[in-house]
Amino acid sequence: MKIVVCAGTATDVGKTWTGAAVLSLLRSNGITVSARKPVQSFDPAATGPTDADVLAAATGEHANEVCPRHRWYPVPMAPPMAADVLGREPFTIADLVAELCWPVPEPAIGWVETVGGPRSPIASDGDSVDLCAALDPDLVVVVADAGLGTINAVRLSVAAFTGNDVAVFLNRYDASDELHARNRAWLTDREGLRVATAPADLLPLAWEPPESVSDGRP
Repeated sequence: MKIVVCAGTATDVGKTWTGAAVLSLLRSNGITVSARKPVQSFDPAATGPTDADVLAAATGEHANEVCPRHRWYPVPMAPPMAADVLGREPFTIADLVAELCWPVPEPAIGWVETVGGPRSPIASDGDSVDLCAALDPDLVVVVADAGLGTINAVRLSVAAFTGNDVAVFLNRYDASDELHARNRAWLTDREGLRVATAPADLLPLAWEPPESVSDGRP
């Protein structure tokens, strides 16, 4: 099983939408997939599905398989803060890793979505970077907005995952928008990053082993 960690430059940049789109495409191509959201916090008053629900719909799993029900925290704060507000026991990175349970037989792709930005608290003793270090994934996908502030956010986020094979996904990318196009060009040409702008661009990176990708760009 190839492990892909989906992180973001911040909250609400589209990690879940990106994951669902990529996983749906992989699945439609006959590749077995599974998604995991080790912990999620959310606004109970908000309408619409949770991140776990969206990912489950994409993979054909149950939302409680994607995120264990005891790790659903209905408070719109970072998960360890939400747990504290709810009076629930604190939990650690090790707890989240130990609770990751994959289907048997294992799928070809195991997709793990984090929370917030790279340094957003995901447990009482660590953040998404710490979770990533514990999982040692084959690929880290960093999801970012395509507009103002993109270069700074991407550079800071990618630097946090130094040592990992990283690809960047510019969400809501519009090729006709000059700023979007210039941001992409800067990140690829000056930073040497692999940048995808459509879910299909991530398929060869997510499915093929990292060493088989010769050119870094989609």
